[in-house]
Amino acid sequence: MTDALKKLQKDLEIAEQMAERMADYLRTSALFGKMPVHLPALTLGGYLMRQHRLLALREALSPDEQERLTRTVQLFFGSLQERVVQSEARAHQEFEARLRQWKEAIRDLRRDSRGNAGYYPTTVEVRAMLTSLHEMLTTPPYRFEPTLLERLDMLDAGLRAVWIPGPFVWPEEWQPAYPREKYWYLYGQPG
Repeated sequence: MTDALKKLQKDLEIAEQMAERMADYLRTSALFGKMPVHLPALTLGGYLMRQHRLLALREALSPDEQERLTRTVQLFFGSLQERVVQSEARAHQEFEARLRQWKEAIRDLRRDSRGNAGYYPTTVEVRAMLTSLHEMLTTPPYRFEPTLLERLDMLDAGLRAVWIPGPFVWPEEWQPAYPREKYWYLYGQPG
């Protein structure tokens, strides 16, 4: 079993746990929801990033895992449909927080691009979550605040100023889920 497949299977486990807790999470005001200790905190962006990857790479999963994914996605969307206003508000709240996080990451990368380059594949998860949140918020019934996209574009311009195009930074097997045109920030490193 490849490392990329193991990571994809771990994504499925995380997504399942997040989907099971999503309805309760949306009833709270906390940005980060509780998860088992060995898993990342629950957020809409964290779930959506994983869902995107899992759906795009579905064929790499076993039939049982594909069935689990289908149930997970249904559970997630059921939770959102029952709480449209809360999920939109939470997505905007997280988008704002991830923008701040991405701003700090870019600042650090620009300050010491060579020293931080090894961390970039992990750091860039924040940018992938922003893409997933943007996709959610631009899909009806949700509404996206255009000023948020302007802020993201400004941050991306700062990264592009030090960008060196290169190979895909995540496992090669995941590349089909992330076309270069849309996910340019996964194809290279700051330099």
